[in-house]
Amino acid sequence: MKNLQQSLFALLLFFLFSGTATAQQDEFGNWLMYFGTNKFSEKWSLHSEVQYRNHTLAPVNIEQLLLRTGINYHVAKNMMVTMGYGYIASHDFESEQTAPESKEHRIFQQLILINKISRLKFEHRYRIEQRWVNDDYRNRLRYRLMVFVPINNKTISPGTFFIGAYNELFVNTEQTFFDRNRLYGALGYQFSKSLQGQVGYLRQRVNAFGKDYLQFAVVFNPDFRSAD
Repeated sequence: MKNLQQSLFALLLFFLFSGTATAQQDEFGNWLMYFGTNKFSEKWSLHSEVQYRNHTLAPVNIEQLLLRTGINYHVAKNMMVTMGYGYIASHDFESEQTAPESKEHRIFQQLILINKISRLKFEHRYRIEQRWVNDDYRNRLRYRLMVFVPINNKTISPGTFFIGAYNELFVNTEQTFFDRNRLYGALGYQFSKSLQGQVGYLRQRVNAFGKDYLQFAVVFNPDFRSAD
């Protein structure tokens, strides 16, 4: 198992940094992200999310601002369903106007299933989206398979470095079937029970166009019930 962890860690470092040596500034962007899941009862929690996505590696040329929230129902320890809303403002590259070129209002429903095999934690996310992009209505389906591998502990507990990786497929119900695919790898650290950070690399392909993104994520999950 130790050799497997070392191999996965080396592969992740190669995956994260090999692209930066050859990518031009306009071919490599970055995403700054915040995620929160806050329980307010045994079965219910609130999801909150902010993503500030940039066309370029330096965060000076905005591509998208994504705001998303939702209500989670915890069916079981390894199963959760969500109903939520998202707002996405998109900007063209090097556009002279400050307002977004397109605005999207999105309703989504999702199911998350979790299973563990030895030290590996697998997360399956199934999502259905109803999207209003300007005056155009669209439906989209998504499936993401993510795996977490703790490095210096048996589980991802406070003080643990870990590897996170996923592949997510997006398909449309109308017009062009394939929408996009995202491949992601990250090195993370669990600071406390409620606070986690990740530095990752994302390869996104939209139809025939591919682009790379450096990602910085903060996951903050304080339990609202502890304030009682």
